[in-house]
Formats: sequence, structure tokens, C-alpha cells
Amino acid sequence: MDSYLHYAHAELALWQHQLKKKPSLGGRFTHGVQNKINSWIPEKIHKAITMAIENMVKAVITGSSWIVPRPHESLTFKQREFKVRSRIKWYRNTASVEGAVTGAGGILLGFADFPAFLTIKMKMLFDIAALYGFDTKDFHERLFLLYVFQLSFSSQQRRNDLVGLIENWEEYRETLPKDLKEFDWKTFQLDYRDYIDLAKLAQLIPIVGAGVGAIANYRLTEHLGKYAMNAYRLRVLE
Repeated sequence: MDSYLHYAHAELALWQHQLKKKPSLGGRFTHGVQNKINSWIPEKIHKAITMAIENMVKAVITGSSWIVPRPHESLTFKQREFKVRSRIKWYRNTASVEGAVTGAGGILLGFADFPAFLTIKMKMLFDIAALYGFDTKDFHERLFLLYVFQLSFSSQQRRNDLVGLIENWEEYRETLPKDLKEFDWKTFQLDYRDYIDLAKLAQLIPIVGAGVGAIANYRLTEHLGKYAMNAYRLRVLE
């Protein structure tokens, strides 16, 4: 095994260890507060938000069928990862600029950031999948993207529930939803909202919104890129 593979295996093992940690006291408290707040929100509001996020994600997932990147099949593992890191950097910088522009526009443009930023993150996942050699025209591969996304933006407790599915994808894939309508969209949107709320709400504040939007989008995109890399390493290296 060459030195780069040793490095990738070590980084993957550390990532898996961090995923399986017990929720911290602070994390459990925050998650409890968020659950309490969510319980106060009328169910019809939850349904409206769930439908909005579901439709946005579906639009990206299905709309990308026209521009799905071809899987890269002739690259070495090291070459794949070099290209993946380069794509993450490009999307990270693009998201940062988008966050700064919408953040500078105050509340109205701040709301516009949500679908734009979601599209950037999903497109990055499509590119990463292709660079690792996976064909996202396959429904199961698109479903995998959704679970990677959910794993990235969820509480530690929820990650503990999801990590086994990602680690044993080939065993689980045939038991998973056969259609996007069957996917658990409510849990998906609650995980995502709870994770990004604190990072993104300040983006709506005039004057400071531009800086907050740029930094938040930069970090959240980099975070998703790191999770996607390690999720695909599980499938390629294991």
C-alpha cells in the first residue's frame, strides 16, 4: 500500500471514529431545545416546509439528469482525490461568493440564498460521485447522495443512526425507498434546518449579513465535501 492510501485510510478511520462518538451534553441540550421548538410549530407549517424542501431537492436531483457528469473510470485513486479536492474548493468558493451577495441584500435576498445554496451543494455531490467512478443516472446512487447530505447536516445522535447505512450501503440499498416519494423528507428537512439555523440566521441581518453568509457557506460546503469524500472512500477502499 502506497503512502497516499495509508493517509486516506487513516483519515477515513478518524472520520468514522468521530461519527460514532456519543452525543455531547451540549449537543443533547441543543437537540432537545430544537425538538421542543419544532413541537411548538403547527404540523401544517412542517408540512409546508417539508414540501418546499422536498420539491427543491427533487428539482435538483431529477433536473441534474440533463447534466450528470460521466463517471471517471480510468483514474488512479490518488488522481481521483486530487480532482475531488479541486472541485470541493471550486464549489466552496462559489458558495462563499453567493452567500456574500445574498447576505449583503438583507432579508429578501437572504431567503433567495436557500435554494441557490442547496443547488450548489447538490451539484457538488454529483461531481464528487462521478470523480469516484459512480454513475448518478442510477436511482440508488442519487439516493446515496441524499443520505450523504443528511449525514452531513444532522445531529450527532442522528449520525449514529445513519452511519451504519453508509458503511454497509450494498447491503441496505435494496431495502431502501424505490421512489423519491417514499423518502423520509420530514426528517431530512428537520435535520437540515436544525443544523444550519444558527449558522445562517445571522445572514439575514443587514450590514453583517454579507460576511456571515460568505463564511457560513464556505464552511458548510467544505464540511459537506469532507463527508462526501469519506463516504465514497468507504465504498472504494473497503
